[in-house]
Amino acid sequence: MTDLPFDATAFLILFARIGAVLMLLPAFSEDAIPPRVRLLLALGFTAGLFGLLEGRVSPVIRSDTALPGIIIAETLVGIAMGMIIRILFNAAAMAGAIVSMQVGLSSALIADPALGGQSTLLARLVTVAAAVTCMAMGVHHLWIASMVHSYTLFPIGGLPPAEDFARLAVQTTGSAMALALSLSAPLLVYGIVFNVALGLAARMAPAIQVFFITQPLNILLGLALFAVTIGTALTAFAQAMAAYFQNGWSL
Repeated sequence: MTDLPFDATAFLILFARIGAVLMLLPAFSEDAIPPRVRLLLALGFTAGLFGLLEGRVSPVIRSDTALPGIIIAETLVGIAMGMIIRILFNAAAMAGAIVSMQVGLSSALIADPALGGQSTLLARLVTVAAAVTCMAMGVHHLWIASMVHSYTLFPIGGLPPAEDFARLAVQTTGSAMALALSLSAPLLVYGIVFNVALGLAARMAPAIQVFFITQPLNILLGLALFAVTIGTALTAFAQAMAAYFQNGWSL
């Protein structure tokens, strides 16, 4: 016969970490998803993983006085994990912002709830497309697996290793910037070549406002190149996300 108070306490401890991760996990934490739906998703994930992780909670449940500290520690670990995943995922938004700058659409801004402000149109497009690609290629399975493996790396009942998480956050930020540059590399090369050509044209005909006249051509050619390369870029992004988790959170 099961002990209902014990099971409820174990469920609450698991929910603290899993719910905190889902609060920041790409695709699952979008503001377009109603808060009640996100809460149900967190409860559903916790219920689905309860049988697998219950054994890791049992040794730490000794008294009710230790429960608040355990809940706080688990929430902090979950937030730290979710932030690491979110930092790497923001490489897609950075790549979109770089592309927007190269094609001359950096002033086309729209509201972006994921970033808590405004972002360029192409950055928002790449972010949504990256989330869809990751879901289609099964990368979200690795996100879920990382939550399960986190209970081995960071056992319940201990304080979150702030120094390790800080070092990982710095490394992940560098990896995200490098990934963003690699994804937008074709547009970076295009921007350099196009602007050098415009500079030469301006030197040959200084009386003509070359940069204003050729701006529509810049947008047309840039969007055409973006349309050709976005499929490969999104596939490479999803593969990089998968490699990040398969290699133990290091690129």
